[in-house]
Amino acid sequence: MPETLLFVYNADSGLGNAVLDLLHKTLSPRTYACSLCALTYGVRMQPEWREFLQQLPITPTFLHRDELPTRHPELASQPLPAAFLRTAGGSWQPFLTPQELNQTDLPGLMDLVRERLSKAGLATDSAASETRL
Repeated sequence: MPETLLFVYNADSGLGNAVLDLLHKTLSPRTYACSLCALTYGVRMQPEWREFLQQLPITPTFLHRDELPTRHPELASQPLPAAFLRTAGGSWQPFLTPQELNQTDLPGLMDLVRERLSKAGLATDSAASETRL
């Protein structure tokens, strides 16, 4: 089993939910429950985030909270938003906590991901990443 980096939004899937989330983020950002969504999306995915994800040494996967119990029931009780890492042959490990996501901005999030992947032995090309930002 290859390494997997899983980001889980604290929001439900579907077009209707996406529209409601966009309105909530816009009208009342302080009460919006998904800091991962707020950091990485406006109407569309932030271009800097999209470029960053393409440069990672591991392919990230994204799920919404309503998809998590079906796809990864072992993670269904975890607080969200969050990210989890599963190394080859291993179990899911916390990668980014809701508290960390609530206390950062997009450049900080990208730095955290680079740092954590490096610590996990999954080096990133940070020089190339920083050049493109």
